[in-house]
Amino acid sequence: MNNPLVQLDPGLFIWTIVTFLLLFGVLAKFAWKPLLKMLKDREDFIKSSLEDAEKAQETLTRLNEEGEEIINKARGEAQTILSQGKAAATKLKEDTLNDAKETAKAIITDAEKQILVEKEKAIAEIKGEVVNLSLSVAEKLIKKNLSVDANKTLIDESLSHVKKYET
Repeated sequence: MNNPLVQLDPGLFIWTIVTFLLLFGVLAKFAWKPLLKMLKDREDFIKSSLEDAEKAQETLTRLNEEGEEIINKARGEAQTILSQGKAAATKLKEDTLNDAKETAKAIITDAEKQILVEKEKAIAEIKGEVVNLSLSVAEKLIKKNLSVDANKTLIDESLSHVKKYET
């Protein structure tokens, strides 16, 4: 144990304490305040960074919610537009069908009218033929000069045949 570092020497002990106190005083006067100021600045910077991060997180959350609302609104509008388009297509289809039915009815009505006109023409032609036949029969009868009773019977028969063609 002759090691001088391990031995307790009162002079060395006092000088070590004095040096320590002197160094402590110098450090307290010149280094302590700047160190505390730097630590305080660092602490404030960290706090402000955390507050900014929280604000950014809140803003991001709010923007996400707004984005979702906008997307939901757009989907709703798309559904509305789609349903309006379907309704318009259905209405157009119904209008087209109604127009086609009306056109078909008009064509049928015109055809019926044309049929009636053609029927009346045919009846008129038949009547004309009947009249011509009657005249030729009458001419033949006059040439043969039948009796009055035979003439009456022949005229009645001809008229009954004409009435059959009218109905």
